[in-house]
Amino acid sequence: MALNSLNIMDGLCQTIGRTPLIPLKQLFSDAPYQVYAKLEMMNPGGSAKDRPALNIVREAIRTGEIDHDTTVIESSSGNMAVSLAQICRYLGLRFVCVVDPRTTDTHLKLIRSLHGEIEMVTEPDPGSGDYLPARIARVKKLQQEIKSCYWTNQYSNPNNYLAHYHSTMPEILEVLPHIDYLFCGVSSCGTVRGCAERLKLNNLPTQIIAVDAVGSVIFGGVKGVRQFPGLGAALPPPINRTELVDRVIEVSERQCIEGCLELVQSEAIMAGASSGGVIAAIRAMQDEIPAGAICVAILPDRGERYLDTVYNEEWVRQHVGSE
Repeated sequence: MALNSLNIMDGLCQTIGRTPLIPLKQLFSDAPYQVYAKLEMMNPGGSAKDRPALNIVREAIRTGEIDHDTTVIESSSGNMAVSLAQICRYLGLRFVCVVDPRTTDTHLKLIRSLHGEIEMVTEPDPGSGDYLPARIARVKKLQQEIKSCYWTNQYSNPNNYLAHYHSTMPEILEVLPHIDYLFCGVSSCGTVRGCAERLKLNNLPTQIIAVDAVGSVIFGGVKGVRQFPGLGAALPPPINRTELVDRVIEVSERQCIEGCLELVQSEAIMAGASSGGVIAAIRAMQDEIPAGAICVAILPDRGERYLDTVYNEEWVRQHVGSE
């Protein structure tokens, strides 16, 4: 019996999206501008990746690329894998995820708990020295080995950014019709492209600020070691459109950690490393943001997944160093 793309919305998937947008009044209490946070961690899978995971799978079912006997495959540093594992479990589909050693233990446990299968790439790509090309190579090998499979391919699939075009940005504009700055972390670049294209469609003059990691090459940066998943990339994502971005702010791992700790201390929001990077980017621009400006920060995921890294003082000392 074929899967029906409408049935995917009968259960848990109904709760994806419509995440809260709240003012960060205490964190930016002395600022002459206002900052609102889109809490994507409130999605059922714990991150913004629930949106593209749902949209990609739903569209693939509609077009017949995914059926009841299809194995879904993806390369992910963590959050996309959790989102896909959850949706595939609901649909009764086999899910195989290719990860690397940077994926946190918590992410791995979540994937397995949702019946996802783990393919761990232990060695980086010899040419680039990074794990992403090695993960993609493993995906392509799996495609050859598995008879009936579908690669969701978040890096190239337009249904990644269309999820944010049709849901994330309209939700924000429903509450805040005028936005001066949008701060968005980048990795696959689905969120930043989808939101930016929606803003351009509405002819809004919002400044799009892409928050990238030091060591990422998305916007032509110098390739380096990155310890936190979910921010930056070793290869420029094919779905990215650099012309939509007004400014790129690169943040270090130390800045990501400090941003996370600020969120907890001031707002009692426990968020992931990329969310800390977004807060750090706002801090980096604070002297340039004019009085009365409205800023929106997209906070991608939950902090519980980083208890052994970001929120572990010993890990920080060993891997990032003291201040």
